[in-house]
Amino acid sequence: MRTPVLAINFKAYNTAFGQKALEIAKAAEKAAKEYDVEVIVIPPATELRRIASEVSIPVFAQHADPYEFGAYTGWLPVAALKEMNVKGVLINHSEHRIRLDEIVAIVEAARKYGLETLVCADTPIAAAAIAAIKPVALAVEPPELIGTGIAVSKAKPEVITNTVQRVREVNKDVIILTGAGISSAEDVEAAIRLGTAGVLVASAIMKAQNPAKVINDMAMAAAKAFKK
Repeated sequence: MRTPVLAINFKAYNTAFGQKALEIAKAAEKAAKEYDVEVIVIPPATELRRIASEVSIPVFAQHADPYEFGAYTGWLPVAALKEMNVKGVLINHSEHRIRLDEIVAIVEAARKYGLETLVCADTPIAAAAIAAIKPVALAVEPPELIGTGIAVSKAKPEVITNTVQRVREVNKDVIILTGAGISSAEDVEAAIRLGTAGVLVASAIMKAQNPAKVINDMAMAAAKAFKK
C-alpha cells in the first residue's frame, strides 16, 4: 500500500451496487492516476469481482472470514478474495465488529494469500493492540462520529495524535489512517497534518450528489497535504 491513502468504503448504500458502484470506482481510478494517490475502493461482496476486473486501483472486501474453501455456508473465505483478484480486506469496522482473536486469524489468513489488511480501531489503545498484529494499515474511527459529518480531526484531534503516538511505540511501519466523519477535502488535510497517512471515508462520497467531484477534491487534498 502506497501513501497517501484515500480508502472509500462503499458500505451498503444504494450507490454501492451495480452501475453506480462501477462509476464511483472508475472516478476513484481517475483521481488516483491524476494525483498519484493510493485510492482504495471497498465495495460490497456482490460487486467485488466485477469492479476488480474493471479498475486498476486496489479493491478491498468489506469483510472476510479466515477459512479455506469448504462447507462454510454464509461465510466469505479469505481464499476466495485472492481468486477474485481482490487486493485486500477491511477488518473490524464499527458496523462489523469482531473479537481480537478473529482479527488475528483474518490478518494471518490474508498474509498467507498475499492480501493487504486495513483494520479499524475505535480508540488509541485498541489501535496499539491491533498494531501489534502487524496489519498493513489501521484506521482509528470513534464510532460515535461515524456518519455524522463531524470529522474526528476536528471534534477529537487528540484521538488521532494519541493513536499515532501509541501505535508508533508498538509498530513503526503500519500505515495509520483517520476515519469517522470525514466529509471534506479540508478534513483530509487536517487528518494528514495530525500525523496520519490518509483517510477512510464513506458517506461523504457514497451519498454525494457528485461523488466524482468529492473523490477528486479529497485525492487532491491528500496529495498536497502529504507533500508539505
